[in-house]
Amino acid sequence: MKFGIYSSIANPPRGEHLDRCIDEVIAEAQMAEESGFDACFFGEHHQDKDGFLPSPLIVATAVAARTRYLKVGTSVILLPLHHPVQVAEDVITLDLVSKGRVILGVGIGYQAADFQAFGVPMADRVTLFEEGVVIIRQCWSGEPFSFHGRHYTLENVQIRPRPFQQPAPPLWIGASVPAAVRRAGRLGDAFVATPSTDLAGTERLVKAYREAALQAGRRPQVVLMRDAWVAQSRAEAEAVYGPEVMTAYRYYWENRLAEFRNMGPETEFSLQNLAANRLILGDAETCVREFQRWHEATGAEYCLLRLRHAHSGGPAHDKIMQALKLFGDHVLPYCR
Repeated sequence: MKFGIYSSIANPPRGEHLDRCIDEVIAEAQMAEESGFDACFFGEHHQDKDGFLPSPLIVATAVAARTRYLKVGTSVILLPLHHPVQVAEDVITLDLVSKGRVILGVGIGYQAADFQAFGVPMADRVTLFEEGVVIIRQCWSGEPFSFHGRHYTLENVQIRPRPFQQPAPPLWIGASVPAAVRRAGRLGDAFVATPSTDLAGTERLVKAYREAALQAGRRPQVVLMRDAWVAQSRAEAEAVYGPEVMTAYRYYWENRLAEFRNMGPETEFSLQNLAANRLILGDAETCVREFQRWHEATGAEYCLLRLRHAHSGGPAHDKIMQALKLFGDHVLPYCR
């Protein structure tokens, strides 16, 4: 597998000192590159009190400018909130600036506040998304095209320059429910699985995705996102990373995300109860075994590690730097 990191840039509870957080994330990306990681990804939200940065392509550009080989990507841009021609042009620009290091990840979104910020009805998000993906691909072709859809009408459009990557940058689709993974199979170059879905649930989604991709004549590519942490011991990993990931999971549970809807109020909401088939954490040997187990179960070709969490703002920067080096020295070489 290839490995990347996913960084949520936020500073709860009030989103203060985000300039410092940006500096830390850039340093973490540089450490990831030095440690043998392949990519660094950023997401998008709006109006979050924790200051979650809303423009992932801008952050990706800053990282591209401070690294040499690391791929930079989005996981995900909320495509229904943006005009697809603008997204296509922005990605082309970054692809040229970075000399072909861009991966565009897109999704439909799930937070009502994101859509309220743009005045976009959530009921339209699926059709906006699907039309957007088609338009982006036509933009990247460099050929003239017209498009007549429910939301967009374009006449004789031709986007120049063309992307640095030929025929186009990879277009990945994030998804967490069966309908969405089938959409990823039809339209995307890869399916990005959510980090908080357990192994059994992920296997079911991967199966549905592969079937849809093959029916559409596409080569399936599975990308895992995982909440993961390596330390000298399991106890240390739980102490440093456990509170951060549990803050995120409590938010998902309270907001009834798909992967937590089957957990009733009687469920024991604890790290021990959730860790076995969701998290990858512990000493290096344990992490290697777990990555191999997930790879064998899903056939994933890429794994994005979510180390820095938005809902808690942690773990601390120095702990993330230590974990990145441990991953690079003692985990990644045994998972290639």
